[in-house]
Amino acid sequence: MMNTNLADVMIHIDETLDHTALETIRDVVIAQDGVGSASFHDDKPHSLIIMYDPGRINSHSLLETVQGKGVHAELIGL
Repeated sequence: MMNTNLADVMIHIDETLDHTALETIRDVVIAQDGVGSASFHDDKPHSLIIMYDPGRINSHSLLETVQGKGVHAELIGL
């Protein structure tokens, strides 16, 4: 049974990254336990939208994961 208590968060990445760099960050985020999906669009390269289970991971941990890839980023709630 799927958990219906999912949350969404947007992380704004300050740097302008190319598609490959964004894919790398997305893949690291998706690998985190509790993350259902993470996506970005090439026309909005500063926005990473993440769906996650707040019972298993929190938004600050997600932000730390993104920042751990060497970029400056902030949480933006949805």
